[in-house]
Amino acid sequence: MSAAGMTARSVLLAGGGTAGHVSPLLALADCLRREDPTVTIAALGTAEGLESRLVPGRGYDLALVPKVPLPRKPSADLLRLPRNLGAAVRAAATAIEDIDADVVVGFGGYVSTPAYLAARRRGIPIVVHEQNARPGIANRLGARFATHVAVTFPDTPLPRAVVTGMPLRREIALLDRPGLRPKALAHFGLDPQWPTVLVTGGSLGAARINAAFEASVSALRAAGVQVLHVTGQGKEIEVSAARDGEPPYVVVPYADRMDLAYAAVDLVVGRAGANTVCELTAVGLPAVYVPLPIGNGEQRLNVSTVVAAGGGILVDDARMTANWVCDNLPLLLRDSTRLAAMASAAASVGERGGDQLLADLVHRAARTVRR
Repeated sequence: MSAAGMTARSVLLAGGGTAGHVSPLLALADCLRREDPTVTIAALGTAEGLESRLVPGRGYDLALVPKVPLPRKPSADLLRLPRNLGAAVRAAATAIEDIDADVVVGFGGYVSTPAYLAARRRGIPIVVHEQNARPGIANRLGARFATHVAVTFPDTPLPRAVVTGMPLRREIALLDRPGLRPKALAHFGLDPQWPTVLVTGGSLGAARINAAFEASVSALRAAGVQVLHVTGQGKEIEVSAARDGEPPYVVVPYADRMDLAYAAVDLVVGRAGANTVCELTAVGLPAVYVPLPIGNGEQRLNVSTVVAAGGGILVDDARMTANWVCDNLPLLLRDSTRLAAMASAAASVGERGGDQLLADLVHRAARTVRR
């Protein structure tokens, strides 16, 4: 039960598309369910997004809405927006009515805008959670009439924002990396004798990072570096089996057990999505961050705190090449003193209790309900 008292009885969670939206959604759902197993929870998502698999797999109902991108510039999508958005708002309203929601919680993305609009029309309290340091269009809209606004990073420019950090899955927030390491290595078929790096571009993968490491397999093996490479679905690379005496290079399209992936490795190379940054700082993992060079630049902002603290290294996307990997990664992995200092610095800016802090805002919002 939250410190403020358990009041929410039915909550609709809106967010989808990528793990950056779905992971905190599920973390909050799990927190609310731990507090009160009788609470009604449903999620709003699209048939195409990652949520279509992950939400039902976690035991929560998923209500579908049409995918309605909000165009950033004039296009044919802009002309179709009123009709498409209207259909999505109606679908969101049906989802709210089906569970008689006390509160709607949005995490941004395509799904949240219709949820915010449907909730506002019905006088349902809205809680907005923004993962990134630079908010997207949906959450900028939702924050204008939300009951509560939660942010992951302190400099996020949204009105009346409260810093909660990122809601993390329990298995990440409570992760004991040293204790779980033997099991983690065995799970992925890795060898405990080698320094190990996790390479990941997030749930959708990263072509630039994948290509740089695909071209570096032989050099990394020769340098005694073991790799766990999460490529993204449909973006697998072909790697020959290790010969006797060579460290493994393990390729998987997606890792459902990221807690084990984090426990198995000494360093991470990946994108700088907010969820990734918050998970790595929470568990105290040093990282090489390669921000996505497109969008509104939020990924570079996401890592500003951890990089300034010394817990991460920032590498521009254009510099992430096989040459960079071969010239820098083996040296870093052999420097145990530097890795330990980076791990400590990363942990110093991490937050493990974001799920409970956000749940407390949901309960506060529920107490504003006037039926």
